[in-house]
Amino acid sequence: MKKISIIGTAGIPARYGGFETLAHHLVNQLNNEFDITVYCSKKYYKKEERVSTFNKAKLVYIPLNANGIQSILYDIVSIIHALFYADVLVVLGVSGCVVLPFVKLFTNKKIVVNIDGLEWRRAKWSLPIQRFLKFSEWCAVRFSDADITDNEAIKRYTSINYGTLSYLVEYGGDQATYVPPRYDSESKYSFLAQDYYFKVARIEPENNIHVVLQAFAQMPKKTLVVVGNWNSSAYGKSQRYQFANFPNLFLLDPIYNQTDLDILRSNCVAYIHGHSAGGTNPSLVEAMYLRLPIFAYKVGYNEATTENKAVYFKDAEGLIEVVNNTDAKKLAQLATQMKIIANRRYTWERIAEGYRSIIYSFDYKYVKKTVNAEISQLNRKTLQKLAISHLHTTTPYFN
Repeated sequence: MKKISIIGTAGIPARYGGFETLAHHLVNQLNNEFDITVYCSKKYYKKEERVSTFNKAKLVYIPLNANGIQSILYDIVSIIHALFYADVLVVLGVSGCVVLPFVKLFTNKKIVVNIDGLEWRRAKWSLPIQRFLKFSEWCAVRFSDADITDNEAIKRYTSINYGTLSYLVEYGGDQATYVPPRYDSESKYSFLAQDYYFKVARIEPENNIHVVLQAFAQMPKKTLVVVGNWNSSAYGKSQRYQFANFPNLFLLDPIYNQTDLDILRSNCVAYIHGHSAGGTNPSLVEAMYLRLPIFAYKVGYNEATTENKAVYFKDAEGLIEVVNNTDAKKLAQLATQMKIIANRRYTWERIAEGYRSIIYSFDYKYVKKTVNAEISQLNRKTLQKLAISHLHTTTPYFN
């Protein structure tokens, strides 16, 4: 069996975010074909929780944080360790990819990198960190044997900016399950007895929490529920302080009980997706799989994910307009369209097949694909401007 390492997550079983969920389901889908090792952070698992295997996958614990500034060293240590045994390294994220130019000097191990969203463009990073992450992204694309993008908009960005044809492999959402309200849940969450809109996200500026809250603060008859890590940043604390006293706004702390989260998501009027950075967001495809109407921030990533069939907004006024003017018939149509797309594109079986195909392709005369020579000869600055502008276009890019 091929030996595969999965690097760049906090660990499995998943309990943190999108990459952890991806690693979790790759193990579930591929554990009978490959000998899989997953790197985990000791910071996220108590000593008694650190099992040596999970669903046939070996777990290696690193005494560093998988997120924040330590994630760079965490990924580098994991990559170096994996080189001693793995045939294929699957690296999720680019922060540790600065080491790849040196790795490629000394080994012919195959390296697959999922570059995630354009992390360097997030406003929360200082300029030096943005530049470092941009360089890491360049290393990831330039020195990997295969690079994966999870969104059509980002695939076009990499093709224009780096001249490579990335593999488009998105995320699954079929782990989300419809759960009707229960007596105990209704007593715990009083808003379940009424119509409400729902959003779950990390509380960051790029997720436009302020836009969504400003909109619903002006609609006192519309109830909004937002689940997120309010206390993890100055931005989150300021938003909660500003909006906590509005009776129609329920600002809940992170919910780790999957059943509770599914109850809240399953029974909302519509899902509000404010993300404006990243690629294909896991929370969005999960909401689509749950057959929820989607009101999404108008940006190329979200339009590509929903195939231009959701309802979009760009600011608080726009969100107010679509909430007030989308009737029950339109909501039902939206829900059906989102579910059709999710069934076709966002299942873990389909996602795992994408990774499986890439891994097996190395058995043949594999050459990393590049864009046409004519495109690569165009003015580089013009191409870079086009690449960035595409992230905000309304025209999806389908391969």
